[in-house]
Amino acid sequence: MSHDSQRQGVSRRRFLQGLGAASTLPLLGGLSPFAIANGPAGRVVVIGGGFGGATAAKYLKRANPAIEVTLVEPAEVFYTCPFSNLFLGGLRDMRSIAHGYDELRDRYGVRVVHALAEDVDPHGHRVRLSNGETLAYDRLVLSPGIDFRWNAPEGYDEAAAELAPHAWKAGAQSELLRRQLEEMDDGGTFVMVAPENPFRCPPGPYERASMVAHYFSQHKPNSKVLILDAKDNFSKQGLFTAGWERLYGDRIEWVGLSGDGRVTRVDAENLEVETEFGTRHRADVLNVIPPQKAGFIAERAGVTDESGWVPVKAETFESERVRDIYVVGDATVAAPMPKSGFCANNQAKVVAAAIAADLSGRAAPEPYWTNTCYSLIGPEYGISVAGVYRVQEGVIAEVEGAGGLSPADAPDHIRALEAEYAVGWYNAICQDTWGTSV
Repeated sequence: MSHDSQRQGVSRRRFLQGLGAASTLPLLGGLSPFAIANGPAGRVVVIGGGFGGATAAKYLKRANPAIEVTLVEPAEVFYTCPFSNLFLGGLRDMRSIAHGYDELRDRYGVRVVHALAEDVDPHGHRVRLSNGETLAYDRLVLSPGIDFRWNAPEGYDEAAAELAPHAWKAGAQSELLRRQLEEMDDGGTFVMVAPENPFRCPPGPYERASMVAHYFSQHKPNSKVLILDAKDNFSKQGLFTAGWERLYGDRIEWVGLSGDGRVTRVDAENLEVETEFGTRHRADVLNVIPPQKAGFIAERAGVTDESGWVPVKAETFESERVRDIYVVGDATVAAPMPKSGFCANNQAKVVAAAIAADLSGRAAPEPYWTNTCYSLIGPEYGISVAGVYRVQEGVIAEVEGAGGLSPADAPDHIRALEAEYAVGWYNAICQDTWGTSV
């Protein structure tokens, strides 16, 4: 591949990045954010203050400031999963991935309630909160994120997670895993258990392995990384494995499903795991990323199916099971879109436009979505995947030829540019979602 074609590939991803995180007009189907500001108002409750929920609340108020929008989120500070792996690798501190809700409250007039949504009455259109308050709604947006399927693998429950952290919800678990890495003796082994599909952030485990390997290369040069995986293929696999060899030699070992990588039992007290065919591995630091499902409030609202995830209508992301409830982000069944923060942000804009139009008696604008996902293999070694999605024959489909992967044979300066673009992407999407950091 020529340098010109490599630059074009990176430039295309930069364009898609800006399209999704900074520009809202295409995602609203050509509808100006303030085009329906004079329409009838309504009451919208948004549950969850991550990339999906915070964006939905903001863009509902941008679409029609007269809509009463209440955002329910237990945490006063939200720590993002994107870039939390960089914290583990020693490239960032926790404050750099912390975000608050002042802009939503002060600039856009969103009522922010820091409480847990405990139950939903879809027939009475009410939400019960942990603080005793009950909120009435005309439309409800759920952005509940994920919960874990505890005891899958056997022995991995909430207590075990305090010994062998998952760190798949950023915050205290991230800090615990970082401390364990710092306290580990040089020459030890970091064992990661990666789940089967689907799960939050498909490239995330492999970026994490990269960042841990980077940390070891700087501070514990005799230490190793072992990934035990419940599948034989993973996102950006060829790019990751080439980067691992390039930067870390044989420091990272990946064992897929066909190589007996599926873990069936965890002994967190002894930092030991057992695979499907009885092989036991002992870790010095054990990181178990368990199978996942939609956050519990989605089940309480009656919108999940037998898979544990939420099926949605492709055009609007309204629940297929319950009217007037819309769901965005990791909790949804929206393949081929991945479960990513970028997709949650995009989906939330489509939902905001659809609800604002519905409350004003208009048809929802035609949606489309973009996704760009950057991963760092080293501080100056970035890779990415991008995609564009539209509704075709009633289902979400990827637009052929509109996305793509980083070039496999890119030189070092292209990898360094992608690492730089990753930082720009993160700053842009966080600014778009929450505004300034805390």
